[in-house]
Amino acid sequence: MVTNKQDIRALTKEQIRDFFVKQGDKAFRGNQVYEWLWQKSAHSFDAMTNVSKETRQMLENNFVINHIKVDTMQRSNDGTVKNAIRLHDGLIVESVLIPTPTRTTACVSSQVGCSLDCKFCATAQLKRMRNLNPDEIYDQVVAIDKESRLYYNRPLTNIVFMGMGEPLMNYNNVIKAINKITSVDGLGMSAKRITLSTSGIPKMIKKMADDDVKFNLAVSLHSAIDEVRTAIMPFNKTFPLKDLRESLEYWYAKTKRKISYEYVIWKGINDTQKDIEAFVQFCKYVPCKVNIIEYNPIDDGVFQQANNEALENYIQTLEKNKIVVNVRRSRGKDIDAACGQLANKGNKL
Repeated sequence: MVTNKQDIRALTKEQIRDFFVKQGDKAFRGNQVYEWLWQKSAHSFDAMTNVSKETRQMLENNFVINHIKVDTMQRSNDGTVKNAIRLHDGLIVESVLIPTPTRTTACVSSQVGCSLDCKFCATAQLKRMRNLNPDEIYDQVVAIDKESRLYYNRPLTNIVFMGMGEPLMNYNNVIKAINKITSVDGLGMSAKRITLSTSGIPKMIKKMADDDVKFNLAVSLHSAIDEVRTAIMPFNKTFPLKDLRESLEYWYAKTKRKISYEYVIWKGINDTQKDIEAFVQFCKYVPCKVNIIEYNPIDDGVFQQANNEALENYIQTLEKNKIVVNVRRSRGKDIDAACGQLANKGNKL
């Protein structure tokens, strides 16, 4: 339900403390409320049991907590869990829990729809409706952590910003969410366990480096030849590989942290020796590792997984050039929860 009241989670701890002082109360009351909001992820003021009933009513009169709701949850045959998340204004995004024997990863969304136009991605076929707020990103992580504890008897270990949306097109809110997730006042997770995946916005990659972020960077590359990349990712015309390369060199010079390249190989699109050699050359500019990702069809038939010979050619050439390469088999395909498949199927926006 949309209300005119301010979402209290848009306030800093200092602002909440100041609010209590102005109400003639003690500043430390603000600390208590802030802890309920972020460390304990309270969804209502009534849940704040160490705060008086009168104070809770006063908060109710002045503020709202626009928490997310898990609208529907699907479990894959491989254990993957997909959440359709309903936001306070009725819009829906999706997030995914990806389990392995040793870790549980949350794949979270940063936008409703997407700002970019990648031809192979179901999310990109949705119009971008709005950016997610920091608390809406944070809440996805909290929900998946609860599911991890419930289904796998362990807390969430990793977070990837690989869900719906381009994180760098919602930079400020994503950074605020990550700061809350890693703060001792929030979830206290290590930034080293967080990876932001971008399609490549050069000026924002440089800004991340300047801001001295501590999380990891992954780039959804898919081709190191401009004409090919522009054909499948049209925004490449605005942000060409030359500019992307320069921003990645800047990132490494500032952070000294390797970059991960996410790469899908498609039949008849980027499966030739020329494609492989261009990619290897691009990998040499900055220390990196490569994740070759299995393609997940989105029903249009234009993009098809390349054959095993092309995959082996890529792997052998990368390894021959001493570039670390992993092949990632997709999880959750049977519930449309795999990379590139998040599109709110069955959920009205």
